[in-house]
Amino acid sequence: MRHDPPGRPPRGPRPAGEGPWGKVDVRSRKERFADRTASVQRPHEDEHGHEHDAAHAMRERRGAELRLYGLNAINAVFQRRPQAMRKLYLSEARIPALQPLLKWCVANRVGYRVVDELDLHKLAASSHHEGVVADVLRDEPLPLSTWLRDLPAGPQCAIWLDGVGNPHNFGAILRSAAHFGVSAILLPKHSTLSLSGAAARVAEGGAEAVPLVRLGRDDNAIAQLRGAGFTLAATVVQGGSDLFAAKLPPRVIYVLGAEGEGMDRELAQACDLRLSIPGTGAVESLNVASAAAVLLAQWRAKRD
Repeated sequence: MRHDPPGRPPRGPRPAGEGPWGKVDVRSRKERFADRTASVQRPHEDEHGHEHDAAHAMRERRGAELRLYGLNAINAVFQRRPQAMRKLYLSEARIPALQPLLKWCVANRVGYRVVDELDLHKLAASSHHEGVVADVLRDEPLPLSTWLRDLPAGPQCAIWLDGVGNPHNFGAILRSAAHFGVSAILLPKHSTLSLSGAAARVAEGGAEAVPLVRLGRDDNAIAQLRGAGFTLAATVVQGGSDLFAAKLPPRVIYVLGAEGEGMDRELAQACDLRLSIPGTGAVESLNVASAAAVLLAQWRAKRD
C-alpha cells in the first residue's frame, strides 16, 4: 500500500417583498454586482501594478482544485471522471468501502493517506465528512452555446439561478435536479456561485450528474434559449399562474431568484411566464431549494 510522506496538509434586513425565491429586486444587475464586488480586496501587486507570479500561480492552483467530502460526493467523481482525483484522505474504517478507489489510486500514482477523525474534521472544515475527503480538479461550467449544441431534441428542463448563494441550498437544488432529470443549472455571467465541498456533500452525487452552464449577457442568453425552443418561467411567491393548473411547455427554464435579494427586475420582466406555488399562507414562502423541488416534480409529472 502506498502512502505519502507524513505531514499535515493546510486547512483547507432582508427587504420587504414577495419572498426569498420570488420577489423582484428593484436594482439593476449592474448595481447589484457592483455592491457584491466593491469590498473584494485586490491581490498584492508590485510597483508596476502586476501581481506577484508566485502568489498568482498559487491562486490559480487553488482555484483549479476543489476539496470534497462525503462518501457519495467522492464516489460520484470517481465513477464519472476518476482522472480528476488529486489526493485522498480517509479513516481506517472507510478502507473496505473504498477499495476500488484505493486500488485506482495505487495504479495511477495518486496519493492517499489514512488519517484520524480530528484530521478529517480539519481537512473538511466540517464534521459531516463521512470518513473521506478528497482534492479533485474542478469541472468548469460549459458555455451556453456548447450546451445547446449538444442538447438532445425533445422535452428539456433547466434552472437559471439568479443570485442564489447559499451552498446548502445550491446542493439541495443539485440533488433535486439530478433526481428529476434536469438538463443543466444555468449561472449568470457575473455570478460568484460555484460548487463547494458543502454543496457537493448536500447534493449526494448530484453535482456530477447535472452540468453547470455559464451564461453570457442576459439578453443574448435569453435569445439563444428561445431560439432553442425554451420558454422562460419566472418563479414568484404571489401574482403568478398557479403552477399546478398551468400548462407547462415541454422545454422550460425555471428562473429562481436569490434567497435575500430576489430576482433581478429586468430579468423577471424578460421572462415569458410567471409561476407561483399555491399554499396555505401560514408561512411567507418556500425555501428556494424546496421550491425548486416542487417546480421540477410538477414539470416531470406533466411529461410522464
